[in-house]
Amino acid sequence: MPTPYNLVMQQHCSTCTLRKSGGFCDVSDTTINEIDSVKYTTAYPKGSVLFVEGEEPRGVFVLCSGRAKLTTSSTEGKTLIVKIVEAGDVIGVSSSILDKPYELSAETIEPAQVTFVRREHFLRLVQTHTDASMRTAQQLSAAYASAQRGMRTLGLSQTTSEKLAKLILGWCDKGEDTARGTRVKVLLTHEEIAQMIGTTRETVTRLLSDFKRRKVIEVKGSTYFVPSPSGLLDMVSI
Repeated sequence: MPTPYNLVMQQHCSTCTLRKSGGFCDVSDTTINEIDSVKYTTAYPKGSVLFVEGEEPRGVFVLCSGRAKLTTSSTEGKTLIVKIVEAGDVIGVSSSILDKPYELSAETIEPAQVTFVRREHFLRLVQTHTDASMRTAQQLSAAYASAQRGMRTLGLSQTTSEKLAKLILGWCDKGEDTARGTRVKVLLTHEEIAQMIGTTRETVTRLLSDFKRRKVIEVKGSTYFVPSPSGLLDMVSI
């Protein structure tokens, strides 16, 4: 069913065409039917807040399509983007399992279809279905590995240009090879990119202009082309 956000809604997990290999919903038909019986699926526009840091855990959110950003904020109002969540990921897991307030805030950065499962139903699901438990463990492990990479980038990089180069190289891992180089779709503002590497919007704008001048990247609207990773790798010391 179409929505105002140009999404084609998948109403039933059992017939969903968005299920990805290795994603949270890549489970048996029996488990999928169980999820179908307890989930709530909604279409969200860009900029929708799914949950807020410090809020009591209501349950978990499975990103069926679209993307979302996970952020944390300081008392001074400074915001850091911890991770960009992709379709197939589930968020709010650790808080739901531990019954602790959400440690991050989640906000969509493009129109998204999101499935919500209440905490009590999610806990029953992972207790009674081995494949759901395994997918949950894999998601938590991936989140831990991502946090480790983020700490390494922010903590050990010598300069802001190095942090930005590493960020773009990371995007290239999921990019598309073309005759012009690796093509990456970047639906983040300069402010959001700055929040990912702990700097200012003005600095990101200046560095991207410098990267373009040095021909290590090309930018066409929201599309980045990286002709060769060697140009960015030359800026990386670790």
